Amino acid sequence: MGLKQLASRSWMPWVDLLLAFLAFALAYIARYELEIFRPVAEFNYAPFDPYLPYVIVFAVWLHLQYRGSGLYRSVRGRPWIEEVYTIINGVANATIVLVAVSFFLQPLVFSRLMLIYAAAFAVILLSVARIVQRVIQAHLRTKGIGIQRVLIIGVGEAGQAVLRTMIARRELGYRVVGYLDDKPERGNVDLGRVRGLGHIDRLAEVIEQEAVDLVVITLRWKHHDRILELIEVCQQKAVNVRVVPDVFQLNTRQVQIENLDGIPLLGWNGAMPLRGGNRLAKRAIDLGLILLASPILIPLFLVIALAIRLENQGPVFYTQKRVGEHGRVFSMFKFRSMIPDADKYRQQLIEQHNLDPRHPKIVDDPRITRVGKVIRRASLDELPNLINVIRGEMSLVGPRPPTPDEVTRYDSWHLQRLQTMPGMTGLWQVSGRSDVPFDEMCLLDIYYIENWSLKLDAQILMMTLPRVLMRQGAY
Repeated sequence: MGLKQLASRSWMPWVDLLLAFLAFALAYIARYELEIFRPVAEFNYAPFDPYLPYVIVFAVWLHLQYRGSGLYRSVRGRPWIEEVYTIINGVANATIVLVAVSFFLQPLVFSRLMLIYAAAFAVILLSVARIVQRVIQAHLRTKGIGIQRVLIIGVGEAGQAVLRTMIARRELGYRVVGYLDDKPERGNVDLGRVRGLGHIDRLAEVIEQEAVDLVVITLRWKHHDRILELIEVCQQKAVNVRVVPDVFQLNTRQVQIENLDGIPLLGWNGAMPLRGGNRLAKRAIDLGLILLASPILIPLFLVIALAIRLENQGPVFYTQKRVGEHGRVFSMFKFRSMIPDADKYRQQLIEQHNLDPRHPKIVDDPRITRVGKVIRRASLDELPNLINVIRGEMSLVGPRPPTPDEVTRYDSWHLQRLQTMPGMTGLWQVSGRSDVPFDEMCLLDIYYIENWSLKLDAQILMMTLPRVLMRQGAY
């Protein structure tokens, strides 16, 4: 089996057939060998052979049910719980069919308890198989195997929403090769590492040049005729095409979809997920984790502070004005990792290295001290951010707070990353830190704000430590 096949679902029907047989084998062992909860009225022992026809019916019925329900179709982003529901539904239906068959045939050897065991084992095995398949698929996609090369048409609000989702969720297997736009001033400008490839008139040419697999059109519906022309070009080039309706630039979490006797009604609630009780839960978790880690953090603080003081006579802490939620300015604490008068040389180094002033990251910064190099590479210089977390100015997870002079250079859409409390770590950090360009960092931050959940926070926290240990993007 090749790596591309592993990244797809082509092998899952065969796995399900084998697992259906395995479920009956385990059920047989539980019923007749281990005699778990053996009913007195049933036989103490029976051979497995009489059950083989039932196993075949069970496996074939599952296969047909799952194929008909679309379980074997590759739907990117489909929730795992949705697959589990389909699995349970299929197993329940197959079990009912076997009960009906046994009722009409009245076989001499048939255990209803074994059938219950088989159903339970089937649900467990088939669900675990989906987890394994998803882990393998996500890993291979991060390695560039089984991905789709995507071209986005239109880089307005809807186009940026598509772009930031594809960048933030690499496990979905999309690689954006670039975008086209109907406005030259946007189509010829790169957005982070995503290239602007020009005007939409170049669609046919770009599809061939970039080996595009999927075209996503995000133009507004007022350009209906133009959209139809673009779809026709994609069909001529045998490339898959998808169209994003205007309303979904609002993000599906903000869109309410109702059904009025077959008529779809779309509404907008305007709500962001990190409000009210969710915000209180996030705050409680922040403080709880800091309290749990304090026996380790306090000695670490003292050791780092001592090392900084022994190297030179400058202050242990460095404070800097940062912009937090909704533009509020606060003083952020860090361990000092540079020479005491480092800020005097900042602008000179930005110009000397031709850096992006909105998010400057200097490689081999000459201002960094020997102790500073050690603590920065391990991200220990940011530990005093915990003081800001305790004071309620920051969270453990969120966008990194910019400086006021950086914010003055923001475009209007960049300001969306200031809609929530800043954090010590976030999607940007676990996606490459300083290796990620500014525009791409903003896309990741906006995706985090729009899709926040406790689960997402937990994933980012768990991914932070490996990134720190690998020193990915740390300067």
